[in-house]
Amino acid sequence: MRVPCVRVPVEEGEAIRTLLADAGLLDGDREISVEDDDIYIPVVDADAVPAEYEVVEREAAERTGQVTPDEILGYEPSYERLGDIAIVDVDDPGEARRVAEAILESDFPCRTVVNRASKVKGEYRVRDWEVLAGDDPEDGPEGGGTPSRPRTETVHREYGHEFLLDIAEVYFSPRLATERHRVVEQVEVGEHAFDMFAGVGPFAVPMAARGAEVVACDVNPRAVEYLRENARRNGVSENLTAIEGDVREVAADYGNWADRVVANLPHSATEFLDTAVALAGEECVLHLYDIQHEDDPFGPGERAVRAAAGGEYEVTVETRREVRSYAPHEVNVCLDVRLSRV
Repeated sequence: MRVPCVRVPVEEGEAIRTLLADAGLLDGDREISVEDDDIYIPVVDADAVPAEYEVVEREAAERTGQVTPDEILGYEPSYERLGDIAIVDVDDPGEARRVAEAILESDFPCRTVVNRASKVKGEYRVRDWEVLAGDDPEDGPEGGGTPSRPRTETVHREYGHEFLLDIAEVYFSPRLATERHRVVEQVEVGEHAFDMFAGVGPFAVPMAARGAEVVACDVNPRAVEYLRENARRNGVSENLTAIEGDVREVAADYGNWADRVVANLPHSATEFLDTAVALAGEECVLHLYDIQHEDDPFGPGERAVRAAAGGEYEVTVETRREVRSYAPHEVNVCLDVRLSRV
């Protein structure tokens, strides 16, 4: 049977499959297929697929022999995948464990199931997690008693790069994969790129892979450890400098240096705009992430950039982009702003 399918390069397949699933567009009754260097992901509504993705008609076989959590539970639970961890968000403890057991019993590929036990909190923006099911860290290889890795540590793959991380120790959102890729695609060989709040490197590592010289900063020491490891894993250690510390202090060594600055700390990035401007070279693109009310999602950030730039830079907003809904009446947005020294 011919059905609409999103066609993307194989290395982008898992990230796009996750995004389509989160949007309720994935056709779970049809098989995903691969041909040459492309993967074809069946969708239930071609018209609802974002315009940035190519949709083609293609034969897609019915899925057979695979058991889903939905079939075990009798309803469709809400969960997402990060590497080999399944993440659920269920308030009732008993129901949360039922969902976790169903996920493990199904053919959904995962090693551990966790439940969100708190909101993002603290300076490092991490959550508490309840491990519901999965391998026991005290059960080492062949019962040796030494765990191969913590239950909350995983390897996430995104657009051809891999990121080792522990969700209990660092902040990471797989839902922003497409947005990160959009920014990374703008990077040119030889650029100086500064990531102000780098985390484990989902912006910094791909920018370095594009040929930029990257400086990546974060206050979370564990995030910086993972960042350095991820630079090594992806073969970009030579052109990525990872620094642990407050970017306001680090920036003193990189004044007027950057051709591109990423400021992805949506709740408070505008408080660091003086630092972003200090980092900017003669010509610099600033990617500012913000969370604002839907009535004026871009105005506050744009006004804050202009105030920080003062008379030193001409400010041109090149892109105003709504990244995702964040909360009722609030949106996560990005402003791509060009700063040109006057």
